[in-house]
Amino acid sequence: MKKIASSILFSALGGAITLAVYLLFIDKPQVFNGGSNVAKASIITTGFGGSLANAAENTDFTVAAEKSLNSVVHVKNTKFQTYRDPFAEFFYGQGSGTKQYSQVGTGSGVIISSDGYIITNNHVINEATDIEITLNNKKVYKGKLIGSDPTNDIALIKIDAKDLPYIVFGDSNSIKVGEWVLAVGNPYNLTSTVTAGIVSAKGRDLDGNSNIDSFIQTDAAVNSGNSGGALVNSKGELVGINTAISSRTGSFIGYSFAIPSNIAKKVIEDLMEFGNVQRANLGIMGGELNSKIAEELKIENTEGFFVSDVTKKSGAEKSGIKPNDIIVKLNNEKIRTYADLTGFLRTKRPNDEVSVTYLRDGKLKTANVTLTKNEMSSVKELGLELKNIDLKELKALKIANGVKIVAITNSELEHYGVRNGFIIISINDVNVNSVDDVDNMIATKKEGEVLRIVIRNLKGEVERYIFR
Repeated sequence: MKKIASSILFSALGGAITLAVYLLFIDKPQVFNGGSNVAKASIITTGFGGSLANAAENTDFTVAAEKSLNSVVHVKNTKFQTYRDPFAEFFYGQGSGTKQYSQVGTGSGVIISSDGYIITNNHVINEATDIEITLNNKKVYKGKLIGSDPTNDIALIKIDAKDLPYIVFGDSNSIKVGEWVLAVGNPYNLTSTVTAGIVSAKGRDLDGNSNIDSFIQTDAAVNSGNSGGALVNSKGELVGINTAISSRTGSFIGYSFAIPSNIAKKVIEDLMEFGNVQRANLGIMGGELNSKIAEELKIENTEGFFVSDVTKKSGAEKSGIKPNDIIVKLNNEKIRTYADLTGFLRTKRPNDEVSVTYLRDGKLKTANVTLTKNEMSSVKELGLELKNIDLKELKALKIANGVKIVAITNSELEHYGVRNGFIIISINDVNVNSVDDVDNMIATKKEGEVLRIVIRNLKGEVERYIFR
């Protein structure tokens, strides 16, 4: 039996957003002779009898700028592709229609060690044939890709150099809303550009437009070419990697987003030590609370993570966490939203122990939970909750690979007949072996690309779905 579900649009929360979210590099290659748009800034008065402009004048950004300018690099990505013209070969012979062309894009990167390790966004170097790194002193090096994580949009590059200036990691959890930060990068191919702003929000979820659920939002001016650049605090410490902007035009109009440094640091440490990213799981399912959900559940709390189910044999189950519990803190960090929860877990590894504070029947309780290997994933772009399948179950089902659908968050999929227990076998002819595979495929999906997903239904029949 075959089914085609065309043009299905997905949103985990079912809402629409007004502003489009742009990755700062993948829209189009940078134009080397392009200019920049400069808008006049507005002065917003504050309740303290001054203005943001006056506050900035009293803040010394020179130390932070000096520490970071020489540690932020220009990243040039060259991708060579071969084009075959069958008509030319038909008229002029085999090989005559084969042409090679290059596509060039630019971005930024941050030196994090004196011996040449550089962190950037995965989308800055994705599919690169050649990576060229230019330092602030105009020295040029060939970059080698050490590893990347499409899900968190982080990549690690190495250049053959010594005694380089580098930025030290700061604690992104400790930064506060309203704190001054600097964005350092190479917008519009203009090297060594520094802009200032404040932290506008933390734990920002871009509603399905990114796999990252815990961005730092700032109003520091960020534009195309800033991707992979540094977000630093007033001490010059790295607190984020600039990644995206919220815009109607593709250029900066007020807000930008950075991956928290705690997540970025954990990712690169995993890439250096294990060669891949170690993902940890608490062992719970559920969702964040708000007033509507709280009313439906007949509870008073409107913040926190409501546990609807607990995975068997998980750290949460072993520690006594049960359905209907409300998680409010992890390691004494407040958990108000789903983004807070996932952002925290992205900084942890399997076998790490965390302190979980939760509410049960109105009373606060605490449990120490040992995190396990990630076996589940909430794929907002597909509207599905997925779970890994162990070898025993694969054998019983007489299949070699796949991940199981355990929950459907998009009702439109149910209309087309998708049910819990269906198994995703492949995406775009690539076999799916784990939930991490699905996350990475979604993370590297190009704009406008169609996803052809093969699913095994409860009867063992193969169904095919097209997602746009």
